[in-house]
Amino acid sequence: MESLEEMQSRHRKEQKDLQSRIMQKKKAATKKTRKGVNGECEELERQVKERQEGERLALNGEGDTAPPAGDSPRLDETMDEEHTEQLSNGVEEITESLDKSQVSEAPPENGQPRKRNRQKERLARRAAEQENAVEEAKKEAANQPDPKAVERAQMLKEFKARGLTEKTIRPDGHCLFSAVADQLSQVGIPLGAESDAELKEDQRYKVVRKAAARYIEAHPDDFVAWLDEPLGQYVHKIRDTAEWGGHLELLALAKTYNVEICVLQNGVAQNIEPDLAGASEPEKIWLAYYRHGFGLGEHYNSLRKAP
Repeated sequence: MESLEEMQSRHRKEQKDLQSRIMQKKKAATKKTRKGVNGECEELERQVKERQEGERLALNGEGDTAPPAGDSPRLDETMDEEHTEQLSNGVEEITESLDKSQVSEAPPENGQPRKRNRQKERLARRAAEQENAVEEAKKEAANQPDPKAVERAQMLKEFKARGLTEKTIRPDGHCLFSAVADQLSQVGIPLGAESDAELKEDQRYKVVRKAAARYIEAHPDDFVAWLDEPLGQYVHKIRDTAEWGGHLELLALAKTYNVEICVLQNGVAQNIEPDLAGASEPEKIWLAYYRHGFGLGEHYNSLRKAP
């Protein structure tokens, strides 16, 4: 069952994707279609708001049932559909213009042939070109490779080449910190002041979150230039919420635990090193980073040495 933090994380992503989708629709709208597009956008916002509210009530036991998660489509899953829809709208507008031209065209007089209607011919050519473009867009979308399958194949190839095996981490917004906690345990590095033996496996991410937040807060000059919000607010989100971690948190953790963090992504390894002036040679830990393989979006798994 989805937890409150998982649902909140998914809702934030759905709202972000929805706003991007609405912006694309409004940019593509013409004077003729603007009113309909605005109505469609308002309806999309209403549906997402009602569904998310229903999910929150259901999770709190105040509703009967929750709508299935994932009803709000992701932006990268709708681009081809919207491209095709825009082309189709163009065909409809041209066809309508042709119909008006045909209605207004005067019948032949005294048996004389009608005067050639060049505007009508241009519209017909444009309509045919748009129809061909629609068909080509559909074919191109159908022939696109599955990014999830391509990414997975590349990762498996790298795992085998480097002698690594993957430990799947729960996609709950804490995956980066849970994956780092698993790796630190594999190389025998204590997570923090709390005794590792007293911590349940699904709670160890909390110690790692606090360690990252503590380092960022203590070294503001290394991080404030990369933030879009006040440092204190950012530190609070990293320490106390399900906010996703990224490069800044990996850098903070590499320095905190004196480890070299190697992140595999699409067949390429990115190394994040601690201070080279450390007292001892840093241990190397491995993470797998996915952009397409998980429903909530970006995700980290732990990579252990293959037996």
